[in-house]
Amino acid sequence: MNAVVVAVVLMLALSLARLHVMLAMIIAAFVGGLVGGLDISATLDAFNKGIGGGAGIALSYALLGAFAVAISMSGLPHLLADKILRRMGRETGGRDSRYLKNALMALLLVAAVSSQNLIPIHIAFIPILVPPLLLVMAKLRLDRRLVACVLTFGLITPYMFLPVGFGNIYLHDILLGRVADAGLNVDGVSVVGAMTLPALGMLAGLAFAAAFTYRAKRDYDVSLIEATEQVEREYNAKSLWVAGVAIVLAFATQLWSGSMVLGAMAGFMLFSATGVVRWNESEGVLVDGIKMMASIGFIMIAAAGFSEVLKTTGHIDTLVNSAASWLDDDKALTAFLLLLVGLLLTMGIGSSFSTIPIIAAIYVPLCMQLGFSPMAIVALIGTAGALGDAGSPASDSTLGPTAGLNADGQHNHMRDTVIPTFMHFNLPLLAAGWLAAMVL
Repeated sequence: MNAVVVAVVLMLALSLARLHVMLAMIIAAFVGGLVGGLDISATLDAFNKGIGGGAGIALSYALLGAFAVAISMSGLPHLLADKILRRMGRETGGRDSRYLKNALMALLLVAAVSSQNLIPIHIAFIPILVPPLLLVMAKLRLDRRLVACVLTFGLITPYMFLPVGFGNIYLHDILLGRVADAGLNVDGVSVVGAMTLPALGMLAGLAFAAAFTYRAKRDYDVSLIEATEQVEREYNAKSLWVAGVAIVLAFATQLWSGSMVLGAMAGFMLFSATGVVRWNESEGVLVDGIKMMASIGFIMIAAAGFSEVLKTTGHIDTLVNSAASWLDDDKALTAFLLLLVGLLLTMGIGSSFSTIPIIAAIYVPLCMQLGFSPMAIVALIGTAGALGDAGSPASDSTLGPTAGLNADGQHNHMRDTVIPTFMHFNLPLLAAGWLAAMVL
């Protein structure tokens, strides 16, 4: 029995059974290690080796949480909500409400897309931008599951379709680079053309979520949001200007240093230096931020250990080789099974960028032997890598939206982010990737 299959399925089953995702990953990692032939000591060593890789992300989340709390203390969230509602009309059930909802969705979508290319800060914008908007969303009775889908779409689709920023790394450096290393001549292959159909599959999933699944209104406890955002705190011109400058400083520092930790710390220190967050309050603010992001941070740490255990068993290569050995000369079945293997691997590893180097060496010669065109091979492998990024409990693309939307404790990671994004993106992406492999 393959350790990767056992571990990923067990992790998902335990998570869906409402066991905390972090505990589900730890249990699944040790079961997977044992199934993969590792003893307890070797599994523990691999897990401990892996968790070091998640520590930096966890620290980033903690400091971003503190930065978000500091922004709330500046009064910016209350001002933002008050100004928007005053301008668009306080009757949130009328036409103004629809305009405002569309404007919010457009704002979040543009921010998410820009975070992958124009201002490549990835998920760092979410715990800063989203919590201040929760009050507006609640008054509009906007379903946060739709917001999660919008954010996840904006985090994934740009890198799998637009060849700039993170997309340049994924499409050219990783996808085309590894496919070429595996023996395929990629001269003249348009990677954007190859990934157009898969990207349209993502767009179809988002459109369905907006038009049908999450169109209805959903109620949230406004008092919990107000307590989290501390809207009762008075604000003034100074605190608002400091908040604006701090956000710009945090983004600029991250772009300059490449570190979310330094960016969040720079923004937080500006709040302290200017007195918007008084020195004797700074410890409490930091603790509140850590509490807000602790769950997400520990999931990232556990995910890194989980991934390392699966790699150590050697069963990832076994799974890919086994899938290849099951196939005959049926191109349609081959494309479907190869995409499923990519989905399973990315769901467990939590990173599309790490999946392609694993599968390309085997997928390319197999697809060449079956007569797939170069464009079809690129589309198949690119889609297989992206599959599972949405809907994985351990992916930045789901953890990031949860980090912002759960600032007040009213957004569950599995039920409100993972399951909605899995249904609306992986299923149409699987279909679109298969179609691309068949027609290109």
